[in-house]
Amino acid sequence: MDDEREPKPLAGSLSDSLAAQIEALLKTVTPKARAKRRPGKKSKGKRMRKLNYELRQLCLRNRDGSFATQADRQRCLDLCAKQLNALGFKHMSVSSLKQKHIDALVALWMSQGLSTGTLKNRLAHLRWWAEKTGKANLMARSNDAYGIPDRVYVTNVSKAKDLVPEQLARVSDPCSRYSLRLEAEFGLRLEESQKIRMAWADRGDRLVLKDSWTKGGREREIPILTAEQRALVDEIKAFAGKGSLIPADMTYKQQRERFKSQCRAAGIHGVHGHRHQYAQRRYREKTGWDCPCCGGPKSKDLTPAQKALDREVRLLISREMGHGREQVVAVYLGR
Repeated sequence: MDDEREPKPLAGSLSDSLAAQIEALLKTVTPKARAKRRPGKKSKGKRMRKLNYELRQLCLRNRDGSFATQADRQRCLDLCAKQLNALGFKHMSVSSLKQKHIDALVALWMSQGLSTGTLKNRLAHLRWWAEKTGKANLMARSNDAYGIPDRVYVTNVSKAKDLVPEQLARVSDPCSRYSLRLEAEFGLRLEESQKIRMAWADRGDRLVLKDSWTKGGREREIPILTAEQRALVDEIKAFAGKGSLIPADMTYKQQRERFKSQCRAAGIHGVHGHRHQYAQRRYREKTGWDCPCCGGPKSKDLTPAQKALDREVRLLISREMGHGREQVVAVYLGR
């Protein structure tokens, strides 16, 4: 886990007292230190438990995003509360967030050598906390202000994966098999491929995904273009009726874990690569040439007319895949 890495020297810009507090906290989050930790007096933790409780209540009252996003947010904010307490910020409530608390958390996370993606996700959760307590202006709008580097989105290396029939045949759970096929045929995320109720989603020439099924709570439409797609939709409707691909006696979390177990046993890894395959296939269908990840021409090599078509297709694929930005599609297609 990221939070269990060996501590690194802190930046010299931190005050000596804050740096010392962070260094002490880093030592407490190692596996060995946790194993030796003994229960303290309960009275000392009451104030901080109050912050944890209030943050949990804030999350429960404001259910923004998908279930996965909500769960990640709650875990992150709970961690923030614990780390703030360990850094010496006592007697906090959900409304007492200040700039010094943000600076201390960012300094701690930077010292732990966390990935750029992890840092940006945690800052997004902090911004959510600030916004929900009427302090949206407390945090800088840009991550550059905190010294966090940009993510490397585009590598021009394809991560697409085909769904191999021999491997699919080894998946014994029919719900998991259908989820895998939906990922490959329509580019669905795992959560979407399990929560979808095909009887509701099927509109003849397209699938409509409810906001409660999708990442970020964005409803979207995906066209049904091929005979293979149509046959899969009809097959799932006959199998699941009006229900989803989560068995009635299981929760989403239980079915997700069964899916992962079934994939491991079948030798299927990196299922997100099916979304990459879908995006690359759609790009080829709409433009007539391969994307840069598949050896096609790069943006700088396109004519003005081709560049216009390239952008139009990228925006279309972005909408179909549930992304709000054309930039993110470059991860699937290259640039």
